[in-house]
Amino acid sequence: MTAGGEDDEGRPPYLHAMIAGGIGGTTGDMLMHSLDTVKTRQQGDPHFPPKYTSLGSSYYTIWRQEGIRRGLYGGWLPAMMGSFPGTVLFFGTYEFSKRHMIDYGIQPHLSYLTAGFLGDLAASIVYVPSEVLKTRLQLQGRYNNPYFKSGYNYRGTFDAAKVIVRTEGFSELFSGYKATLYRDLPFSALQFMFYEQFLAWARAWKDSKDIGVPLEFATGAAGGGLAGVITCPLDVVKTRLQTQIDTPPVLTHTKERATTDTKSKVKETHSTPSKEYKRPISTSSPSTYTPKPGALTLDTESVTKGLRLIYRHEGIGGWFRGVGPRAVWTSVQSGCMLFLYQTILKNLDVWFPSETPELIV
Repeated sequence: MTAGGEDDEGRPPYLHAMIAGGIGGTTGDMLMHSLDTVKTRQQGDPHFPPKYTSLGSSYYTIWRQEGIRRGLYGGWLPAMMGSFPGTVLFFGTYEFSKRHMIDYGIQPHLSYLTAGFLGDLAASIVYVPSEVLKTRLQLQGRYNNPYFKSGYNYRGTFDAAKVIVRTEGFSELFSGYKATLYRDLPFSALQFMFYEQFLAWARAWKDSKDIGVPLEFATGAAGGGLAGVITCPLDVVKTRLQTQIDTPPVLTHTKERATTDTKSKVKETHSTPSKEYKRPISTSSPSTYTPKPGALTLDTESVTKGLRLIYRHEGIGGWFRGVGPRAVWTSVQSGCMLFLYQTILKNLDVWFPSETPELIV
């Protein structure tokens, strides 16, 4: 039976697919982490006028003031800790469900679409908490950062997890879970449906399973970029919903904090509107929408209602804010991930050949 240009004998063992997917996905995420950081700063900037505007100037400012490790690559550890197990779960679930559905006679395109959906659902258990830690550390930058007041100030990844659980509760690690799934599930489903189809076309055109490096990268980039453009409205809604998540004010570990007059704290809390503590922060992959001052606030947790409100006030253009940067990010990340996935699979097949082809019951 043929699936995406591959017959049963071309199906890699599940373990190979999971290892290749984990390495490919993590590498792609790490390569694009600095762009993720810049986008997080742009969307989370509480200053007016905003400190971070264009992509180029934001890169340069963060690099010059904070460096690479603490600045552009802030939050890389939780990103890696979530990316590898998340993509392992994704590719394992994707391959398992895709093969079974095709073998049961379900149309291939529907199988790819559903398998991508199920794969991202399985991975979300791991990557959503890691994204919360990653994004807060990205927004914060350096510990005691003198260049950017983000509202967060953690010593590192494990300190962030400890402080969040202690002060905000364990559930805060899953902040924005529903909104994230509304965007990421259809994105992954479309991404892999397009990728499998583009891969099949490329193999038919080349009349070979080996389509070469340029086409290997291009098929993955095209699938991710097209899915990113189509799901851009969901990305805009997700970002705006997550900017309305309440978080506490700046967290510090200084002695002054412990000795601050309690009455003045209470007075400040009651005299300051609650909106002051609503952080414009996303807990998923880089948002591509930076709301202008005074942009519409969605007083709802419903994604469909949010879409209607944006369309009513801003038209179709509101749904596709930042579609260019989103297309670039999803294209490059998907191209890197899927190119490495195919390359590693081929090498694993050489290094650890299966005695018999894996058959799906």
